Amino acid sequence: MMVGKPVRQWRSICKGLILGALLTTCMILLYCLSAPEVPFGLQEVPVPYSCAHRPSSATGQQTCTPKVDIMFMKTHKTASSTFLNILFRFGEKHHLKFAFPNSRNDFFYPSPFHRSQVKDYKPGMCFNIICNHMRFNAAEVAKVLPADTSYITILRHPADLAESSFHYFGRVVPLTWKLSGDDKLREFLQDPKLYYDPEGFNSFYLKNLLFFDFGQDNNLHPDDPKVDEAIHAIAKRFHLVMLVEYFEESLILLKDVLCWDMEDLLFFKLNARKGSTVSKLTPELRAKALEWNAIDWKLYQFFNSTFWHKVDAYGRERMARDVAELQRRNAEMASICIEGGHAVDAGSILETSMQPWQPIGEKSIMGYNMKKNVDKAHGKLCRKMLTPELQYLTDMGVNLWITRLWGHIREILHW
Repeated sequence: MMVGKPVRQWRSICKGLILGALLTTCMILLYCLSAPEVPFGLQEVPVPYSCAHRPSSATGQQTCTPKVDIMFMKTHKTASSTFLNILFRFGEKHHLKFAFPNSRNDFFYPSPFHRSQVKDYKPGMCFNIICNHMRFNAAEVAKVLPADTSYITILRHPADLAESSFHYFGRVVPLTWKLSGDDKLREFLQDPKLYYDPEGFNSFYLKNLLFFDFGQDNNLHPDDPKVDEAIHAIAKRFHLVMLVEYFEESLILLKDVLCWDMEDLLFFKLNARKGSTVSKLTPELRAKALEWNAIDWKLYQFFNSTFWHKVDAYGRERMARDVAELQRRNAEMASICIEGGHAVDAGSILETSMQPWQPIGEKSIMGYNMKKNVDKAHGKLCRKMLTPELQYLTDMGVNLWITRLWGHIREILHW
């Protein structure tokens, strides 16, 4: 009876190695085909101080001017796709110019951002918004956006992020293929050093992913002075750091910082996982996840504190009223737009244009069906609010041939 388990384990490892060889080859090939050459001696032309054209308020009652020059640092697994939908709609509403990547939906992540990765970039061009996934590089971003840009980002509790990242990206991290148990995350967290290699392909998805996204070394010791220096540099650069756990409160603070209208904040939760696929971490495993992701935990604690200072400055009662109003408006839009009023499993989504991108090997990301015969006053807004990220990017003219090709390869291999 003891022979079966080792055989299954070796079979799992062999299967993983074959899958990994194919996956790695495909990814490297796609990357080589799509990665732009970084030009040396690129001409330095100053970006204008502002690229704003002073959009008017829809209500006509604002006492400040909406800010339209925005850098959104899109971190992984942090409800950032939902926020991107908000940004896309705001940009279209005010006819803003986005700095988009070319041929794929990220700026050649995990390579550090370089301005040459921006589609049709020319020195001195005026862009209003940049918001796709990147590995942050402050100096290069500053050469794309004007000086009056508002820098925004979002964080998530590291224990929950570790669970989500492991689930979503685990199959593209070869380090996880030697995990053979039914609960691979538990097995990994029990002794992560047994499996983790800082030089391993895609290993950054497994440790301090937030810190890595900000362009930092995710393998530093948490007490290394460079960690605190990086956190304070982020605090100095970013005007608002939102929190997933308080998404609505974050949007109200955003409205205050950017002088937006309440209608600009309307959203439906996009890219959400089916509840049955979410691993319920025990207190012990949550503690181990925080210990393993100690830098992200330090980062989160710092900005959790600054977040509530901002809420206090805004006013707790005022915040509660505004959140309630946002929830009321979102519920009203859901009743107008969404068939059944809630998200459905991927297999129940009727329109291809509403199908979200799925992690390898499963269909755990939910989506929506739009109601039929929505009135003309809401039809366009409903469709935009429900459109997944990749489809919205395509609608905005972004060429995603690398992303699409990878999707077709996955379909052929039934990933």
